[in-house]
Amino acid sequence: MLKLELQHQQGAFSLDAKLVMPNQGITAIFGRSGAGKTTLINLISGLETPQSGLIELNGKPLLDTANKLCLPPEKRRIGYVFQDARLFPHYSVRGNLNYGRKDRSDAVLFETITQLLGIETLLERYPARLSGGEKQRVAIGRALLSEPELLLLDEPLASLDLPRKRELLPYLEKLAQEVRIPILYVSHSLDEILHLADNMVLMDKGEVVLNGPVERLWGSAALQPWFGPDVQSSLLPTQLSHHHADYPMSCLQLGSGEQLWVPKIDAQPGAAVRVRIYAREVSLARSRPEDSSIRNILPAKIRLMQREASRIQVLLTLGEAELWAYVSEWAAADLQLKPGEEIFAQIKSVSVTRNDWASL
Repeated sequence: MLKLELQHQQGAFSLDAKLVMPNQGITAIFGRSGAGKTTLINLISGLETPQSGLIELNGKPLLDTANKLCLPPEKRRIGYVFQDARLFPHYSVRGNLNYGRKDRSDAVLFETITQLLGIETLLERYPARLSGGEKQRVAIGRALLSEPELLLLDEPLASLDLPRKRELLPYLEKLAQEVRIPILYVSHSLDEILHLADNMVLMDKGEVVLNGPVERLWGSAALQPWFGPDVQSSLLPTQLSHHHADYPMSCLQLGSGEQLWVPKIDAQPGAAVRVRIYAREVSLARSRPEDSSIRNILPAKIRLMQREASRIQVLLTLGEAELWAYVSEWAAADLQLKPGEEIFAQIKSVSVTRNDWASL
């Protein structure tokens, strides 16, 4: 577990952060440029030193300014991957991986990490012959081979073009599932957070605005400025129940016990799956429709309603999960929608694309 309380002044910028982060999974550090994301992880790594504060990793103090303790970066057992990989150009991939390696005799760990990142065929190449995505995979492998207790990733996709981002993202997804140390992942991309993060920290002007599970924070008012006019969405935590015997469809089980049918998901039954549902793809009905082409008709309760321009945003609860829907003022009046009432939410199966789900 990572605990920190930090106060840091850098010119006109001030950071004041207090956090407790889990000891496993990916925590995304999210916010606008200049919010303090990179400054925060630089302070955690020891690359910068705050005016005052405390950092503990797995019960061990890394920084305690009150007691004049400040471990140097190399003593903190923290791996750091920068935006630009920073490989040694005169070393091969193997040489880069071996640099800083804690135990060079551990061939099993070396093989496990190179296979996890798909770089086992690149070992004799030099950085000049690697793509941007390959360089980042090598940089991640080098950090993991130092056997850190915490891994920091500072926008690892930011410097890559779209094809290279698509190349690297599946490896980051595997990393999220298989590496059993906490990972702090700085990002300004909600798509990356959807596919990778378990928890999210939202920063603004050097302060922590939100901190918690991604599904719970996704629909919060504080995140709405990052969604465009028709991009408001909800994240539903589900479990893959089974695949349809005759059609390329998958059945997901919601925590409420209801089923959600979506285009076939490349995962095994029992897998945890996070699904993004756009508010514009949700319609409401007073009674359960009959003979409908829509496969997903879910009982829900209206939690709140708020006006946005010429339409109404409706927040629904499906058991413990939340779902946003857009309706016109006319429809809201015609259906006499009110908070606290039972309703049916309709979601088209085909509205969920590959970009809208992540196997966790």
